[in-house]
Amino acid sequence: MFMRCPLVIITLLLHFIGLAINPTSAAFLLPSDEVEALRQSAKTLGKTNWNFSVDPCSGDSGWNATVGLKSPDNAVTCGNCSDNGTVCHVTSIILKSQNLAGKLPPEFEKLLYLQDIDLTRNYLEGTLPVQWASLKLRQISLLANRLTGSIPEEYGSIATLEKLELDANQMSGNIPPKLGDLPAISAISLSSNYFTGPLPDTLAKLTSLTDFRISDNNFTGKIPSYFRGWTNLERLEIQASGFDGPIPDFSLLANLKDLRISDLNRNQGEFPSLNRSSFKILETLILRSCNITGQLPDYLGEMGQLKVLDLSFNKLRGNLPSDTSQLNTTDAIYFTGNFLYGSVPDWMLKTRKDIDLSYNNLTLRSSDDKDCADKGPNLFGSSTMSSPSGLVSCLPSNICAKYVNSVYINCGSSSPTFVDGNSYAEDKEILKGNKKFHRGQNWASSSTGLFMEEEGNTLFKTNKSINGDHSELLMDARLSPLSLTYYGFCLSNGKYKVKLYFAEIMFTDDQTFSSLGRRIFDIYIQGNLEMKDFNIKEEAGGVNKEVVKKFSVSVDNNTLEIRFYWAGKGTTIIPNKGVYGPLISAIAVTRVKKSASVGSVVGIVLGVASAIFLLLGVLWWKGCLRRRDTIKSDLQGLELHTGSFTLKQIKAATNNFDSANKIGEGGFGPVYKGLLLDGTVIAVKQLSKKSKQGNREFVTEIGMISALQHPNLVKLYGCCIEGDELLLVYEYLENNSLARALFGPERHRLEVNWSTRYKVCIGIARAKLDEEDNTHISTRIAGTFGYMAPEYAMRGYLTDKADVYSFGIVALEIVSGRSNTSNRPKQEPFYLLDWANDLKSEGKLMELVDDSLGLEYKEEEVLLMIHVGLLCTNVTSAERPAMSSVVSILEGRADIQEFVSVSGPIMKKKQQHQSAQSISIDGESWIASSTSGTDLYSVELDTDYMLKNASGR
Repeated sequence: MFMRCPLVIITLLLHFIGLAINPTSAAFLLPSDEVEALRQSAKTLGKTNWNFSVDPCSGDSGWNATVGLKSPDNAVTCGNCSDNGTVCHVTSIILKSQNLAGKLPPEFEKLLYLQDIDLTRNYLEGTLPVQWASLKLRQISLLANRLTGSIPEEYGSIATLEKLELDANQMSGNIPPKLGDLPAISAISLSSNYFTGPLPDTLAKLTSLTDFRISDNNFTGKIPSYFRGWTNLERLEIQASGFDGPIPDFSLLANLKDLRISDLNRNQGEFPSLNRSSFKILETLILRSCNITGQLPDYLGEMGQLKVLDLSFNKLRGNLPSDTSQLNTTDAIYFTGNFLYGSVPDWMLKTRKDIDLSYNNLTLRSSDDKDCADKGPNLFGSSTMSSPSGLVSCLPSNICAKYVNSVYINCGSSSPTFVDGNSYAEDKEILKGNKKFHRGQNWASSSTGLFMEEEGNTLFKTNKSINGDHSELLMDARLSPLSLTYYGFCLSNGKYKVKLYFAEIMFTDDQTFSSLGRRIFDIYIQGNLEMKDFNIKEEAGGVNKEVVKKFSVSVDNNTLEIRFYWAGKGTTIIPNKGVYGPLISAIAVTRVKKSASVGSVVGIVLGVASAIFLLLGVLWWKGCLRRRDTIKSDLQGLELHTGSFTLKQIKAATNNFDSANKIGEGGFGPVYKGLLLDGTVIAVKQLSKKSKQGNREFVTEIGMISALQHPNLVKLYGCCIEGDELLLVYEYLENNSLARALFGPERHRLEVNWSTRYKVCIGIARAKLDEEDNTHISTRIAGTFGYMAPEYAMRGYLTDKADVYSFGIVALEIVSGRSNTSNRPKQEPFYLLDWANDLKSEGKLMELVDDSLGLEYKEEEVLLMIHVGLLCTNVTSAERPAMSSVVSILEGRADIQEFVSVSGPIMKKKQQHQSAQSISIDGESWIASSTSGTDLYSVELDTDYMLKNASGR
């Protein structure tokens, strides 16, 4: 006894000595090999805040767990402790939403007592470790990561496995047949991956399943019929999985509470058979876009617990349920896009439930349209009848007081937005719940569907910067859970260009799980599938980046329909549940004119530098002819830089005005091609004896053009005045005039693309650089002026700033493809400069663009040229830039804002009318605008063309 006491004392002493050396060692409850396994796993996962100076089972210093206590997001839970509580083991690791950026750790295999692994919503990569198959796991939850590869077949040997959740990853390959050997499995969730092939028949053995989700994959074949043998099944999701129809018989699934099947590829079938016992417990029934034919089944009314019923986009026929008791408890009912007919029951019209009946063949009363936007079901496009103008139900047939050529919408924005010279309408209505329709001016929107997991907002705004040219439009967006339609009405019939502006602003661009979302939807225009499986992020090359998709469409019945449809693909839980479905930022719809016949532009390119200023050198005449001696008298005193021709010379050159030499009919007489004896080719304008142009105007043209001899203006060689003949002799331009190419009838027009036009405009500006030092013309010239600046018209000064004004008019003509003026008898005169300034004030500058360009132009260059044109045509000469500055702006070497005066905007409205319409000189009003070359060469503007041109298209 006494001999043993010293041994006890010695043992106790050694124990206390150990505590003094390592005071925390006595608190360690986890075996050292498991501590080391956690240490290695932390490195693999990228977990940095585990403190290994304390016991991992203590719950202290970042472990967030103790024996018997579990944290839902960040926990290492210990259990299976020894009887005396000195040793415990890791049984559960839950690291949710930690944004871990490593890989799945194979080292978990050393945690022999581990049962639950939950690493959902992280940034983990790599494949599923085969080593985990040696563990007695009950749960593997890896949702919302970036895992790849296939499911190891070894996982089929985890006999204890109850839950396998792999949703929202990037996994692929076939489902291993051995997965059918899991005797305890109750839940398998594989949605939003890239799994392929048919499901193996061995899965028929999984009779313990209560939850099976495989939506958004690439499986093949039909939905397996063995599903009907899973009699314990409570939830089944097969949306956009790649399967073909029809839906198999589910009459044995008596425990079914949630059934979601959508977007089957092919094969029609009738409404599937369901178990009547499940009618009392079924809460969600979604059979959308499954090619279901026939009528609505009578037993829908027996589903007393049903909350969501979605049978949209099938081929169902028949009447709607007339008895409210049939669907009394159902909160959301979607029959969108079927062939249902008959009248809408009163209970549906009066209820505040979320009901969508859009796009059917129903018979509506005239009063139903009044309630579309306020209460009751969504009836947009649900009627069998439409008005002669193509309007659908929810839009009154008398709504089109006038027809428009454009629609601009800033989707999801709470206020109008002015971008690219156009005003984009606000679109701030929250389209969810029982409100799914909104009518704007000349447009309407209709949304359908329900965010199934969590109710998301249909409007989204970001405060992050957007990489793109239209960031103002991309800060806001509209979101829809299923189908979103924008409908333009009261549109003029014709060809239109549609621009759809997108930016993915709901995902992030960092190394977090919020960056892993995939948004996929389809785009339909006029009922045609234009883009399938459209992914904004992929198209733009990242998030918060602009992508614009352009389409050419035809409007034949004054209406345009643009629809975005979520076909069940993409993630639905990133960054939160309910973030999916089509997203659109802005819509621009503008009318285009039928393209002119294709012609050669080579001649235009070669001769345009000279031909363009034909637009400046040709004037309209008015008044009556004087006698020959009076004309000669008027010519006396002018320092003419022209020659004189005899009538004999002209007749010889034109073969006595042979009709074979006639090259055009101008506004005041014919134009002939001629050849002088010295080989000079000329163009002779013969003033018609019936013309009302007076001597004074004839003298004006001779005096002005002779004084304006420079490289950019067609040369006036001379004139001939003999008897009743008044003739002007010009240089002949072989390639004809740009006016004819741009403004002429379609049979004469050439297709001058935007690149050519822009180069031409820059070329003209460079050719003008040597004119900046020109002095004024002392001889006062009155009468009808073409492109003369107001100060020249009133004071006779022709300076570099007068040339700048002329250049501005030409720039606007090149953009618009329209003559500066169109003045026809019994019609209101049209002035391009007036129109340009009106469009600027209305926020619709892009309507100035020539329709024949279609979509083939750069908006930034177009807008730049328009603003340069308006800046150059400022009524105040001091406010115009020098031509050297214009060249710098157009070539991108200077910012146009540097040349905009702080004192006022470009071309104020009240100034515009003074400069572009009428100016009083010595008490005489005259027009300070004219046509562009139309009376020198053949333009032959017919009545129809003039009506279209003058109406602004």
